[in-house]
Amino acid sequence: MKTPILSSLVVAISLTAASGALAQDATAGKASFNKCLACHAIGEGAKNKVGPELNGIDGRKSGTAEGYSYSEANKNSGITWNKDQFLDYIKDPKAKIPNTKMAFAGIKNEKEANDLWAFLAQYDKDGKTK
Repeated sequence: MKTPILSSLVVAISLTAASGALAQDATAGKASFNKCLACHAIGEGAKNKVGPELNGIDGRKSGTAEGYSYSEANKNSGITWNKDQFLDYIKDPKAKIPNTKMAFAGIKNEKEANDLWAFLAQYDKDGKTK
């Protein structure tokens, strides 16, 4: 009888720890997003700047943020943004999409890139957190 209770307790603690780690990742990602703020906006009321607003990026086709003038390279990249695509892109944007207008050297640190994705992916297309 004690084994099922102990097992349930271990599962509950693990889930709590995992959900805390996700929140912490998004918090760290928000700090990393400060590198992006000069060109991008996210959240309720976000508007295009030098770069497109990033609401709803998870699942959005590259080059489709309404009202933003993308490079042909970006519009024709065939990318639909998800975690793997973003992580590959953010390491070296110009290598992933040659001739993109994005003038950013990239984020080489894998943990920082993952944290940034956790922050960005929490916003839906209307800028509300999921």
